[in-house]
Amino acid sequence: MDFKSLFTDEDAVSPVIGVILMVAITVILAAVIGAFVLGIGGSQEQVPQASWDFEHSGGEVTATHAGGDQISASQLSSTGDHAEGSGIFSSYTEVSAGDSSQITDGTGSFGSGDTINIVWKSPSSDSSNIIGTFEG
Repeated sequence: MDFKSLFTDEDAVSPVIGVILMVAITVILAAVIGAFVLGIGGSQEQVPQASWDFEHSGGEVTATHAGGDQISASQLSSTGDHAEGSGIFSSYTEVSAGDSSQITDGTGSFGSGDTINIVWKSPSSDSSNIIGTFEG
């Protein structure tokens, strides 16, 4: 066995490892770029941010948009005790700060302990979020 050639032979594994690493990096970059191009890594729709004031009087509740994002009225509905429906803010196209609407079940029976939620429904999917809550 010739020990001199063992230590002077510089044709080792490093060129092969370099090629393998370059191929792996190329495959990973192609996968990441492909995911975004095909929409797999797409962004989610933002839920509007708004604050609400509620006033309870005579069995009816008035909800007032107190500030935040402007919201399409057709995307708002109410849920909770005696408040199932999508007719809130029906006199508006867009609901913005200062706009208000009465939430009623027709009997004027909202009382203490009742809960009403203002719900926003995404126009592009079946998702919805509670963006305001009244607790009587």
